[in-house]
Amino acid sequence: MTNIRIVVVEDEAATARSLIQILNEADDQVAVVKALSSVSGAVAWFNDNPDGYDLIFMDIRLADGLSFAIFKQVAISRPVIFVTAFNDYAITAFKNNGIDYILKPFDPDEIGTALDKYKTWTGNAEKPGAPVLSELLMQLGNLGKSYKKSFLVHYRDKLIPVESAKIAWFYTANELVHLHTLDDKQYVVDATMEQLEQQLDPALFLRVSRQFIINRQAVVEAEFYFNGRLLVKVKPQPAEQIVISKARTAEFKKWMNS
Repeated sequence: MTNIRIVVVEDEAATARSLIQILNEADDQVAVVKALSSVSGAVAWFNDNPDGYDLIFMDIRLADGLSFAIFKQVAISRPVIFVTAFNDYAITAFKNNGIDYILKPFDPDEIGTALDKYKTWTGNAEKPGAPVLSELLMQLGNLGKSYKKSFLVHYRDKLIPVESAKIAWFYTANELVHLHTLDDKQYVVDATMEQLEQQLDPALFLRVSRQFIINRQAVVEAEFYFNGRLLVKVKPQPAEQIVISKARTAEFKKWMNS
């Protein structure tokens, strides 16, 4: 059988590894030929390898911007399965070769179903996405809007509930995620940053960098930084600076001004 040559575009290293493992285990026809982590890197690779792949699994929010920017800089003729923690990009996704739209955190069954959809698509001459657009938009529109109200954390020999509204920020390092409360307490939380993005109320929390998700109640001020970036001051202040990239400053301003 002919292998399905897959490119993974994902800026979270742990998520990329997990996705690649699931793909390799889901189907013996799958061959992951490349893992990319940025818009710029993807543009360069797809320009150099226009025929080097059959299918793309692509995150939407990358470290240097939205992945939709890739389609503006290079011709992508193969189908794309978007894998994201956000449900508000569905229409744009299907305008950019999308044949499926999987919300994180995903499971192996969803990935297997998406691969089956790709196999069906390869025998269909219709435009990518057309057969499933209305169905998926309906599913996305019916998603519940409830968010986590608290997190159960371990502290010594106890389990302690921490209210989401009382969390100042989440920080990730060495594949561990820490939460820091408004009253200056810190715990390890059993979740990835991408899972947290889906679980937290976006009106209250925003992921401002790969390392930080912050609570608007913790923000003291933001000052202009080098190269169009922003330096955000929060309280309590973490040991590491919170720097928002130029690509994310507009989103941060809109969030704070809403």
